[in-house]
This record gives sequence, structure tokens and C-alpha cells, in this order.
Amino acid sequence: MAGFSTVLIADDDQNDVFFLRRAFQKSGLSHRLFEVQDGQQAVDYLSGLPPFQDRSQYPLPSLLLLDLKMPKMTGFEVLSWLKTQPALQQIPVVVLSGSNQVRDVEQARSLGAAEYHVKPADFDDLLKFVRDLDVKWLATPSPQQRPA
Repeated sequence: MAGFSTVLIADDDQNDVFFLRRAFQKSGLSHRLFEVQDGQQAVDYLSGLPPFQDRSQYPLPSLLLLDLKMPKMTGFEVLSWLKTQPALQQIPVVVLSGSNQVRDVEQARSLGAAEYHVKPADFDDLLKFVRDLDVKWLATPSPQQRPA
């Protein structure tokens, strides 16, 4: 799958994960999508702790899509942890939250989130969001640029 990126989705809402996966698929994007259901699993994945220790099977992501309201560790706690991990600083984090509270946006940005978005309610908006992510963070080559 050379030329395609790995995206880690950290979200405890399986419906949101389902629609994100569907939006990537409908957009024709073939990135490898991995999901974790809580903040602790996100940290374990990024740290390469079991069951995520095999980097050939669980590669470091090119992008982390992070929900804020999750069990075990919140998205804010994951962002705080990431700030202490120099080896992971290059991974952009896009917060995708149900909250449109200004204080949540400000806190996420102050903890290092590259972007903050409220989860789109409409599937067409989700498709646009995923395509924008691809262009901005994942840089999929156009079909003409892809190797045959």
C-alpha cells in the first residue's frame, strides 16, 4: 500500500467511526484506518504497547483523529501526554468532537491540536471534511501521479 497513509481514529462512538470509515471509502481514499475506543488505547497504540507492539501490523499514524470525550483517558489527556513524547511530535492531531465550546477549542489548541472540528451532522459535510483532511494532512497523489 505504498503511497497511502495510516490514520488512527480514537473515538468511543462506533457510529461515528462507522461513518468516518464510510466517508473515506466513498471518497475513494484507501488510507489504512485503525481505530481505538478510548484514550488509553490511543496512548498504547502510539507507544507500541501490547497489543500494538508490531509496527508492521500497527504502523505509526500519519494523522490522529481524536475525540475529546472518551473513557479511561480523555482527548485532552491524550494531547497532554503527546506533548511529552518528542518522537511523536510530527504526528498531526485533528480533534473531531461533538463539542463546539470555545474553551474546548482553546484547550485543545493549547495542548497541540493542529485543527479542531465539530463532528459534521450531515454525511456530505463529512465527505468534504475527509477530502479536506486528505489534501491537507495525508497528501494522496492524484490518480495520474500514482504508480501503476
